[in-house]
Amino acid sequence: MAYDLSNRLVIGVSSRALFDLTVENEIFEKDGVDAYCRYQTEHENDLLKPGNGFSLVKALLNINKIPGQEGRVEVIVMSHNSPDTSLRVFNAIEYYGLDITRAVLASGAPLTPYLEAFKTDLYLSADESDVQSAIDCGIAAGIICADTISTPNMDPNDEISQIRIAFDGDAVLFSDDSEQIYQEKGLEAFEENERRLAKDPMKAGPFAKFLKTISDLQKELQEEAPIRTALVTARSAPSHERVIRTLRAWNVRIDEAFFLGGITKRDVLKAFGAHIFFDDQAVHTEPASEVVPSARVPYKKKGPPEEK
Repeated sequence: MAYDLSNRLVIGVSSRALFDLTVENEIFEKDGVDAYCRYQTEHENDLLKPGNGFSLVKALLNINKIPGQEGRVEVIVMSHNSPDTSLRVFNAIEYYGLDITRAVLASGAPLTPYLEAFKTDLYLSADESDVQSAIDCGIAAGIICADTISTPNMDPNDEISQIRIAFDGDAVLFSDDSEQIYQEKGLEAFEENERRLAKDPMKAGPFAKFLKTISDLQKELQEEAPIRTALVTARSAPSHERVIRTLRAWNVRIDEAFFLGGITKRDVLKAFGAHIFFDDQAVHTEPASEVVPSARVPYKKKGPPEEK
């Protein structure tokens, strides 16, 4: 019988998000694909260091070790690499003991059709065009800050007992409708809109389905759930009520919520200890990536609002 991906949490991850391929990408950008391929084959026995998506992937795979949850999380390497240049990545996967057996090696072809074919719940990549295409097709995806050298080093041998995932609200968990009002008419109009619509749930954003999937898993595992989630938003009272009522209407669990009202998110995320933080604006992900792995969620094609 065919392997069924339904009722599994499917994570697609690019090789550059999973491992540190900064040098290799610089060769690709400067000297082209042939030089990149040559370098990879010549160094295929050289161990790759973990990238900024490594700790999250390793932590999610630990769910499969919970009795009764074997195979619940499926991680698939989604790469533009050719099969011939992929051995170095698979050598690193084996070395670090990651339970990853499936891959898409597209040799430069678009990856989005395969993300859909594999029913991907979350896609992490350092390639903005790939992530944009995924978002446009309704797949939760983030451009991971893979080249941020100040991100704290992590020990790949550390065991992670609890996965910590942090989300921004507007344009990530929720639609960007309210954000558009803020950008076009200002804070006063935004707050008046949220006060007037406080009891009306917001529309779902690109990460709503992913959050719901995690929440369902938390409810199923109850005390054994190894996932803790946080909402880290620039909203504050009175715009907090609509957020709470929206999550309640979705029957979604959020473990911690921070309504910061413009306070920097960086220190809160560090205190929370996020293994990944998703936000729609670089003004938040760039400082956050100095203390926790972070990923920017691009706007679905229709023209992004200005940074707030």
